[in-house]
Amino acid sequence: MTDSLPAAIRRESGPTPLLELRHITRNFARPLDTAAKIASFAGADVREIVVHALDDVCLTINAGEVVGLAGESGCGKSTLGRIVAGILPPTAGERLWRGTAVTALAPDARRAVELAIQMVFQDAYASLNPRMRVVDIIGEAPRVHGIAAARDIDAYVDQLMRKVGLDPAFRRRFPHQFSGGQRARIGIARALAVKPELMVCDEAVAALDVSIQAQVLNLFMQLRADFNLTYLFISHDLGVVEHLSDRVVIMYLGRVVETAATEELFNRPNHPYTQALLAEVPTLEKRHRAFEPIKGEIPSPIDRPPGCHFHPRCPHAMPRCSVEPPALREVAPGHVSACHLNDLT
Repeated sequence: MTDSLPAAIRRESGPTPLLELRHITRNFARPLDTAAKIASFAGADVREIVVHALDDVCLTINAGEVVGLAGESGCGKSTLGRIVAGILPPTAGERLWRGTAVTALAPDARRAVELAIQMVFQDAYASLNPRMRVVDIIGEAPRVHGIAAARDIDAYVDQLMRKVGLDPAFRRRFPHQFSGGQRARIGIARALAVKPELMVCDEAVAALDVSIQAQVLNLFMQLRADFNLTYLFISHDLGVVEHLSDRVVIMYLGRVVETAATEELFNRPNHPYTQALLAEVPTLEKRHRAFEPIKGEIPSPIDRPPGCHFHPRCPHAMPRCSVEPPALREVAPGHVSACHLNDLT
């Protein structure tokens, strides 16, 4: 593993990103049980199952920007978000905060970094303790970490609830007594309660009605201005990604395949996978046509294809694509893509 990012990504990110991921790999392994071990010892072809969720991912997030992370279900978006938030450790690679590896920090400094990065989850109800009242859900972390004194917690929670559009009169209620949109706002208030700098939003509006989605998205943008927040916004909805993001990262089967400023990526997609995704985004200009999904099945992360992971579904695949993984290279200022076709131009 090298100590630095690819040169194109390094130039794009500036001198010191707020957060940087270097060559992150994450595998999930299911060890063999006793019966499988006996069968393997007896000569049966039984192997440990390993899911390769992330494969050598490099990512930078600069202070104040919104980075959109998009791709099909199962591409590793949520796993990457949890690694950014410190919920999951990487199997290999480094996570850096303002240029310093988080693992090299003293315990107090590391704890401060974990508080500075908060996550808003897709399923707000599942992420809220059903036995706790809202005042405790929002107020527990700031009280434990000394952000607000115990005697001031009620006032602190009231202030946060108003900020996210909730009536403080409901702070003694339980999560099941709120609607889906209100529970999403509770999750946002809980994340804000420890005064984060970076918020990881994992499909944070996917489970909401369209009208409520718009309200919550507008809330995210208002909070960005009010609290000078940085976002990693994970979504499969490219319309939402285009609306919110300053820069977009496209993932496929555990790898980053393209990164560019939002306008650049949507107007001039380079990677065949990105082109296929954007071709099927419904727009007013594409009326009266039948939309088709990308041809072929998404390969299993347990048994990934060699070379470029997208080559079994790519209409431009060459023999080289099935044996050699393409490296990210700069195709325009601030625009990087991993495709062998770029070597032909």
